[in-house]
Formats: sequence, C-alpha cells, structure tokens
Amino acid sequence: MSKGAFITASGCRLVYDITGSGPAVLWQHGLGAPLTQPLAVFPDLPVTRITLACRGHDDSDLGALEELSIATFTQDVLALLKHLGIEQLTAAGGISLGAGLALRLAAYHPERVACLMLARPAWIDRPALEGQQGYIEAGHYLELYGAAEGLDRFRASDVFRLVATASPDNAHSLLSYFSRPRPETTTALLARLPKDWPGVPLSMLKKLSQPTLVLGNGEDIVHPLSFAQELARLVPNATLQVIPSKSVDPSGYQSQFSMALERFLMGITA
Repeated sequence: MSKGAFITASGCRLVYDITGSGPAVLWQHGLGAPLTQPLAVFPDLPVTRITLACRGHDDSDLGALEELSIATFTQDVLALLKHLGIEQLTAAGGISLGAGLALRLAAYHPERVACLMLARPAWIDRPALEGQQGYIEAGHYLELYGAAEGLDRFRASDVFRLVATASPDNAHSLLSYFSRPRPETTTALLARLPKDWPGVPLSMLKKLSQPTLVLGNGEDIVHPLSFAQELARLVPNATLQVIPSKSVDPSGYQSQFSMALERFLMGITA
C-alpha cells in the first residue's frame, strides 16, 4: 500500500491508499474496517486503485460527531479526487458502507463516475434498521462497559445470538469492534452510521445510467441477498452476480468476488 493524507475544508486529516497506474478506480471499505479490507478481494489489474479511510477509520480523524454520515464521506471522496487531480473515476465501488458511498457519489455526481460496483449492499432506498441492530447494540455495550466486559456481555445478548445463528461472518465482524483501535471512534461510528442510508431515493435509482455490477450473497443479515437483487432490478444497467457467503465458503467468497470484479473492470477498461 502507498498511503497519503490530505486536509478537508473542515480541518479533518484523512488518509488514503493509492496504488497502480491506469484508469482511476475508487474501491471503498465497510463500516469500521481497515484500509486493507477491500484490498483482499480487489484483482491485480492495470488500474489506479484509490481507497479513502473514511472519518474515524485507520488514521483518519473522526471530526465533528454530527458530521458522521454517508453524505459527509461522499463529500470527503470528492475532496480527495480534487486533491489527486482526478476529474472522473472509471469506476467507483465498495463493500457495504463503501457501496453506499459509491452509490451516492454516482447518483449525485454522475459526471464523476463512469461505472459502478456495489458489493453486499446494506440499504436500498431507506434506512435498514432491522439488519443493522447488531451494530447499534455492539456500540451500546462498548460505550457502557468498555472493551473487555462489553465483549462478554454482548456475546451473551439475544441480538448477538440471533446474528451468530444466521450469519457467523456477521457475528465475527461484530465482535471485532471490541478490539478495534481508538474505541471512542468505534462508539461514535456505531451510534450513527447504522441508522444512516445513502440518501438515494427510488426515483434516482431508476435514473442511474452507469453500467453497474451488483454483488450479493446469502447467509447475511446485514447485507441480505434480497437487497442486492432489488438494486439490480431497479438500476437500469445493472448486472447481478451472486457469490458464495463468507460464512459458508470463505475461500470461494474471496476468489469469486475477485473474479467478478476482474471481469467487470476488464470489460470497461479494455
């Protein structure tokens, strides 16, 4: 990875990773994930891959709590593109939160995004509080009891047992928040982002013109396959690719995820 940093207009220092050469591709992480998370599935292609560590992630500043939102993160991406001198992205995408950010960027700034990649979307056209409840509860336990006791209490909660039964991968992700560096950023993010959504209504989804790849998998409470299927139906130029669940087939998940991205990116950059 090749890290850089810049300062937003509001004074936040944000870090990013940029590597490779060729067409510019934004590829974003999920909520609470490090910069390395989206790299695990990104194919080795002749492109310039850009990943912003959103506020409160990695070494990026948290900033004002009231500004923590997908809308703010999208503005931060625009500031990063300005910092890098990039007028248009050949593709923008990401996993979960990253998909929501890319969707908002493409909908509100279509001239900046030529193609779109939405992996494991967690929203469609409104907040999805039912699927996000595990995040909200994890944040409560961390804030009230701290990392060690909070982890034990959360493990014993009904919410965690429900998630663990339906999606072991989601459960593993929830537990990881208790060992995340800078716990004050974790509680701030978990108190706000799970209640947010990309802010792209149905009317805008149906007008998206970018060629779009939508990736989804089963056994996933936070990112139901039905959300990926519905987005692929609503977005005019979208293609759905179903991949194995990480809960069932971790190696298949990673390899098929990477292959799907590679096919899509090779098709638009050839």
